[in-house]
Amino acid sequence: MNNEKVTLVELNADNWYECCTLKVSDDQIKFIESNAVSIAQSKFEPTLKPYAIQYEGKTVGFLMFNTVKEELDGYWVYRIMVDKNFQGKGIGKKATQLMIDEISKLPNSNKIIVGYHPENLGAHQLYASFGFVDKGDRFGKEMAVVKEF
Repeated sequence: MNNEKVTLVELNADNWYECCTLKVSDDQIKFIESNAVSIAQSKFEPTLKPYAIQYEGKTVGFLMFNTVKEELDGYWVYRIMVDKNFQGKGIGKKATQLMIDEISKLPNSNKIIVGYHPENLGAHQLYASFGFVDKGDRFGKEMAVVKEF
């Protein structure tokens, strides 16, 4: 697969519904909110930035991050998912890199934080591959990992 064909497109009238129809695999459902919930959240929290993840122009995933610093003095990743039919192809990894690139452009960007359930081994492997470190921070049922740059 050519990962150069992975792009992030701001959520808009043309792709929001496609994002709502995307599904993770059955074993991942317990780890992530639906994209519809995330999209609704972005309408009430204007600092959240939602994106469609596209591969060759087709919407195959969704991600969202905050554009203001929050807990632990960093920018938080709220959601990142790839549809079950497109997992295992490197799309999530490329989209994560593109997201990190976008967050690094924000004012005083020196730290990115993402929370996920400790049993979500796929998320753990993905974030560890980008240098996110578990410093022991916990928020409810989720652990928070940090990438500093």
